[in-house]
Amino acid sequence: MSETLNVVMNEEARRFEIELEGDVAFAEYRLVDHGIILPHTVVPDAFEGRGVGSQLAKAALGYAREQGLKVIPTCPFIAAYIAKHPEWHDIVHDTYRRQLGID
Repeated sequence: MSETLNVVMNEEARRFEIELEGDVAFAEYRLVDHGIILPHTVVPDAFEGRGVGSQLAKAALGYAREQGLKVIPTCPFIAAYIAKHPEWHDIVHDTYRRQLGID
């Protein structure tokens, strides 16, 4: 079951975060020339199955779209999320499209 959670962009730590019951789930990002690398996502075990990772992915991808950035999804979770959701395929960097099977 997925619940709506507040995702915060923590620019100092360079990650999108969701605080839950004193713990933090996050998706790291690195801004590069005309792109955003999404290298790592962490969701504490206690919050798996609640859609936390998906909400982090949506926030990061939404930010990329708003800023006109191409996504470089080196995080396996983010890459799998994009592959399953065609609405994000257009913002994937050309170099990574084939790896995701969206070429």
